[in-house]
Amino acid sequence: MEIQQTNAPSPSHSSSPVTKEAQLMAVAQSLEAAFLSEMLKSAGIGETPSEFGGGTGEDQFASFMREEQAKQMTAAGGLGLAQSMFDAMMARSR
Repeated sequence: MEIQQTNAPSPSHSSSPVTKEAQLMAVAQSLEAAFLSEMLKSAGIGETPSEFGGGTGEDQFASFMREEQAKQMTAAGGLGLAQSMFDAMMARSR
């Protein structure tokens, strides 16, 4: 039995290169998501209720839930913070 090596395309040689604008927007969106996650934490989202809570397990995984909620909020338009940061980064990069 002979095993043949296949050469998978490396990320740097992909057929559709990621543009600078797309990279900056992705960074801006991740910053907005981090900001929203912290705001959700401050608002008490994901805290274990005093009665009938999920206990220690719920406490340990609450941050994952907040992060995903923040990502979904950002993907749906968020606060507009990502667009403002993107515009500022684009102006600065010129």
